[in-house]
Amino acid sequence: MTAPRDTVSSNYDQAELDKFAALANRWWDVDGPQKPLHALNPVRLDYVAGRAPLRGARVLDIGCGGGLLSEALAKEGAQVTAIDLAPELVKVARLHGLESGVQVDYRVQAAEDLAAEQPGAFDVVTCMEMLEHVPDPGSIVRACATLLKPGGQLFLSTINRTAAAFAVAVVGAEYVARLLPKGTHHYQDFIKPAELGAWVREAGLQLCDVSGMAYEPWRNRARLSSRTDINYLAHARKPETAGGE
Repeated sequence: MTAPRDTVSSNYDQAELDKFAALANRWWDVDGPQKPLHALNPVRLDYVAGRAPLRGARVLDIGCGGGLLSEALAKEGAQVTAIDLAPELVKVARLHGLESGVQVDYRVQAAEDLAAEQPGAFDVVTCMEMLEHVPDPGSIVRACATLLKPGGQLFLSTINRTAAAFAVAVVGAEYVARLLPKGTHHYQDFIKPAELGAWVREAGLQLCDVSGMAYEPWRNRARLSSRTDINYLAHARKPETAGGE
């Protein structure tokens, strides 16, 4: 599998695309390779829905994968566009949407390219569990800022670059408990909240919140947490005007 030829942006790692494309057929299997993601999804949705009105809102889900969050957002009444660079994943997302009857506009497209086409088009942008898989995460954050309307809200999630995250997200999840396929994560690509905050501010956004997200594999459940040393969520807002609110 190769990235689409009509993709202008080069901000992707082909090995990462191939890795997740190989999981496409089992993306919606609650006991499959994406089992932890299924547990995280309600927490991610609640985090977004508790901070941004979704009914009737134009929402963009970047790095949508097989559509777990995209469908959940659409069920809340949002008009959802969802993009990913892995055609296999977008195909699975579209097929599942036909089965579920949940309408989402899925596209094989890069965030930077959509930002050039539709600046200021969305009320809410989500980008979950993706930033640690691209060569230039800051470019994605800048694209998110461009895509947002004034007053629009951005929601991100990623993994902190700490010893605890390496022990849990890599060693524990991939090699000990085998919750994820080996090679799913690379420690050097994890992102500290301070780094993410800097990209958010450089993109002209206001950082509103950073919250931890804890996954309990023995219960296969997730919850918000005060600890941000492993998984964490971030909420940012685009000012109403260029000079601020």
